[in-house]
Amino acid sequence: MKPAALSGLDLLATAVVLVDAGLAVRYVNPAAENLFETSIKNVTGASLNNLFSNSAVLMAAIEYARANNCSYTEHDLELGMSGHARLHLSCTVTPVELSGDPEREELLLEFRHIQQQLRIAREERMLDQSQANRALIRNLAHEIKNPLGGIRGAAQLLDRELERPNLHEYTQVIMKEADRLQSLMDRLLTPHRLPQPAPLNLHEVLERVRSLTLAEYAREVVIRRDYDVSLPLLKGDKEQLIQATLNVVRNAAQAIAGDERRNGEITLRTRVVRQVTLARRRYRHALALEIADNGPGIPEALQERIFHPLVSGREGGSGLGLTLAQNFVTQHHGMIFFESVPGNTVFTILLPVQENDERGTGKVETAC
Repeated sequence: MKPAALSGLDLLATAVVLVDAGLAVRYVNPAAENLFETSIKNVTGASLNNLFSNSAVLMAAIEYARANNCSYTEHDLELGMSGHARLHLSCTVTPVELSGDPEREELLLEFRHIQQQLRIAREERMLDQSQANRALIRNLAHEIKNPLGGIRGAAQLLDRELERPNLHEYTQVIMKEADRLQSLMDRLLTPHRLPQPAPLNLHEVLERVRSLTLAEYAREVVIRRDYDVSLPLLKGDKEQLIQATLNVVRNAAQAIAGDERRNGEITLRTRVVRQVTLARRRYRHALALEIADNGPGIPEALQERIFHPLVSGREGGSGLGLTLAQNFVTQHHGMIFFESVPGNTVFTILLPVQENDERGTGKVETAC
């Protein structure tokens, strides 16, 4: 019977290998089986030296942890099992006593993909940046709203006092522009209301976005659909998700419309992903929405700042669309990121599926 301590390791997303004093494998968890493409039956009892080729760096990390009786992390490690591709990993070695016998030395090895670590670090940076963006936008909107009210009020009073009718045109411009800025400030403050979640079909969100975009850019853009009809229902705020997705799709359409060298195409793609970490929490399933376009791409100089407020790669752009999209997605405990080269830009939105919400499907009838 498996000890309770080892049963707990079965649930970890991190690949874990437990070895004894002779460095023979006693246990590997399911994540390690997946990482090394093997099974616990095949590796139990095998020596680490025989299991991995070129394991000198790993052995040095183990010896350091043993000598100092402390955890030690090797951040740049290449390991390969016979017949398998070499893996670029980090490994944390920790002396443990899972057997309950102080005389029985054991070592716990935790392996992580370097790419996975980089992705998690990027997600945490984006989460922190999103929170900072929301605070900045809220403060900015509040600071602007009060002077705007005063400007509009003064324009109204001036309009009543003007004797020459042709001068009213100018006061009307002031009032209309003040109203437009007031509307923008209201939009900036909107993301700070909490989402109003309800079961929804993600494909219905996308169909709404598709129809709105084609109404504006039907001549410049073709929108293709690649939907996974087995998608489960999602619990979320439909209006916020429509706005977040529309902001990204509209940005793509605007980029394509301004590039006469290309026949513009946008592809909306949905998939289910498994075992994903979002906003520092692990989920069994998440919905992945990809928005791909063949436009000119995001300039490299803007890529690190594209989600920051008031940053735009388009002349006349407000620089708020992607910031608002990120805020809405973050409020749904999700993540938005992108990859961009000329001719291929892909924004990916990941939205977690709560286990008790995994009922029904996101099937929607479409005519491609």
